[in-house]
Amino acid sequence: MTESEQGNEQLIKAFEMMWGKFPEPVMLIHRDRTILAVNKFCKDLGGLPGTKCNAVQPENHKGCKANQALDTNEAVTVNSKIGETPISGYWIPVAGVPNYFIHFGIGILKAQKAMQTSPE
Repeated sequence: MTESEQGNEQLIKAFEMMWGKFPEPVMLIHRDRTILAVNKFCKDLGGLPGTKCNAVQPENHKGCKANQALDTNEAVTVNSKIGETPISGYWIPVAGVPNYFIHFGIGILKAQKAMQTSPE
């Protein structure tokens, strides 16, 4: 196993410890947009390690703030809506590990449920 693979394995373990049970979809992503790890809720929505995060739902990535978060090494938050549901999106650089960030949105699961139950 290379040093890079060992580092990624450690990142994945730390991600799972901290975000595995978080009640919204969360991803650990590299600057090149490759997903390294996801929690259960993200996996249920189609997020898979090894894929590009912007390939899951490309239309939802027009306002991506990943580069801003990585370039400034500061968390970035954006408030928006999916339908009538407020969403707060977060891009948070991983401390001490350049080029990796955590991405999630508070309200995503509520918005998904509202879309599934709304009459068409």
